[in-house]
Amino acid sequence: MADPSSPPAASMAEVVEQVRNAVRVHSRRFERAIPLIASENLLSPYAKELLISDFHSRYAEGLPGERYYEGNEQVDEVERICLDLARRLFRCSFADVRPISGTVANLAVLKALAAPGDLVGTARLSDGAHISSAGFGAFGLRGVKPVHYAWDEERMTIDVPKTRALLLEARPKLCLFGLSLFLFPLPVKELAPTLQEIGALGWYDAAHVLGLIAGGQFQDPLHEGCSVLSASTHKTLPGPQHGLLLGESKDPEVGRKLASAAFPGVTSNHHLNAMAALAVSLAETHEFGRAYAKQVVANARALALALHERGFDVLAEKLGFTASHTIAVRVAKEGGGESVAQRLAAAGIITNKNLLPGDTSPKHPGGIRLGSPEVTRVGMKEREMVRIAELLDDLLHKGVPTERVLEAAAELKKGFTGVQYCFGAGEAAYRYYDLVGRPVS
Repeated sequence: MADPSSPPAASMAEVVEQVRNAVRVHSRRFERAIPLIASENLLSPYAKELLISDFHSRYAEGLPGERYYEGNEQVDEVERICLDLARRLFRCSFADVRPISGTVANLAVLKALAAPGDLVGTARLSDGAHISSAGFGAFGLRGVKPVHYAWDEERMTIDVPKTRALLLEARPKLCLFGLSLFLFPLPVKELAPTLQEIGALGWYDAAHVLGLIAGGQFQDPLHEGCSVLSASTHKTLPGPQHGLLLGESKDPEVGRKLASAAFPGVTSNHHLNAMAALAVSLAETHEFGRAYAKQVVANARALALALHERGFDVLAEKLGFTASHTIAVRVAKEGGGESVAQRLAAAGIITNKNLLPGDTSPKHPGGIRLGSPEVTRVGMKEREMVRIAELLDDLLHKGVPTERVLEAAAELKKGFTGVQYCFGAGEAAYRYYDLVGRPVS
């Protein structure tokens, strides 16, 4: 029953304009903001245009040449290109681009390679693991039970000797390497002999670091001991929101099981427009990925050092703070992760609160997570990272009013609103366009 005190219902035309206006306001906000979310990035103009193509409206269940619908000749052509680019870029024998997100890719791995009740090795959420490895996530949905690795908090990575002992005792069927707070490469190579000894398959969730792997700036898990890699495709790899499965195994059954789990297991139609955008993004990564990944890591390190020099408690100081796109900052003395993230957002600096080792409440954690993928994508370098650290220092330590920091952030961003490291570089990254390409006022 409608609330009698609420205003009269708007016409549907007014509702449509309200939605369009909300998107415009959002776009203008990010055009002026400093986006530091580690899990976000920007599409290139060529990839973005494919999201509103006719591919969006079509179905192509199955594999190229083996569809359940007619009219898929060009879809087959694009998907074959996408698969070939993925295999070449990651030097592997198996690829599947049908998962529609990173979590769906993770579900496909669990469906293919683990049964309900099986033990699966993983890190704890408080040590940086993704929510899909929790009981309320994909692990719980599949009914598998976690075996939590021992954690080296100082080095922000898995403790190899203690974890080896745990694995030898528990003997899980599958071992997941991968984090949502991903500062350093994980000891895949060091634990690979243990996995062989217990007969476990290695699985790497590369959602956060996929672009760094492609650009040669991180570890290469498929050639260090993992048979399977799952990922989303929109973080350090600046593609569409989609998923990816890769494999390099001596057992051909692994690839067959993964393909069957992808379809019909966890997907029906696989969002053909995003698949086409992913093909463009993979091609651009072949061309520009090494330079981009190198600058992403350089920017993260520069931001971490600049924050540390201004009194922030940046984790893993002895190891140089990070070897990836992400830094972790404990902000208990500044008011805690939730409060700090909200204050920064009001000042035009977009971050997220984040669990850190020792935290117990995901809603009220002691840390924030910062990432360099998007600011790098619009052309910022080390000099700008120092300026960003100054803005955080002004707001959180020096008491500079929020409005002044907001203005300073917008002034910094003014010179960095075009997407880089892609074909069509320089085109507006944030501005809202209507379907015929004219700016919407």
